[in-house]
Amino acid sequence: MIEYVVSANIDDRILRRAADLLRKGGVVAFPTDTSWSLGCSIASKDGIAKLKRLVGREADGPLTVICSALQQVSELCELDTVSFRAIKRLVPGPYVFILPSTNRAAKDFDLRRSELGVRIPENPVPCALADALGLPLLSVTAKRTLLGMSPKDAEFPEELLFSGGWEIDGIPGIDLVLDPGEEQERRVSTVLDMRGGGIEVLRRGAGDYP
Repeated sequence: MIEYVVSANIDDRILRRAADLLRKGGVVAFPTDTSWSLGCSIASKDGIAKLKRLVGREADGPLTVICSALQQVSELCELDTVSFRAIKRLVPGPYVFILPSTNRAAKDFDLRRSELGVRIPENPVPCALADALGLPLLSVTAKRTLLGMSPKDAEFPEELLFSGGWEIDGIPGIDLVLDPGEEQERRVSTVLDMRGGGIEVLRRGAGDYP
């Protein structure tokens, strides 16, 4: 099902319905500042299981969490001074930051990971959804492998990405698509590893660094 939204002024009723769906274990598709993502509530075991079933083997990679503000990031991850200053300078934007997860995050959300990838996108839709839910969103990038395309068929990673919400609507396991009605750029995010006390570029994408 598609719900059309105006990114600059999202209907609160749509956000409440989407957040309620997430609390009940649903999976929602939404645009980011790179491409489309699929997300569930970080606190929903049913939602996490459903998301993992949906994306299959790709769920075995690092977990990525979408936050709406730095405060949420600090509640999930250990932030030293270098990491905090860098993230504050770069967000919101097309970056994923790999950080050590806190003991509280591992306990509260049963993540069982020593690290998390976190991002605060510039696109207002996922941030508004996280605010409406009151929790971060566990997310994965929506890829054409959901439609049976093999990664080997893509010369560049961007070829696996979706541009329109209509392409995602109807894929089994996706309960809702929040669609601004505009084609999204098919870009990958820049991934920065901040676990070692410095900053290492793991993947260069849409975000410039340094």
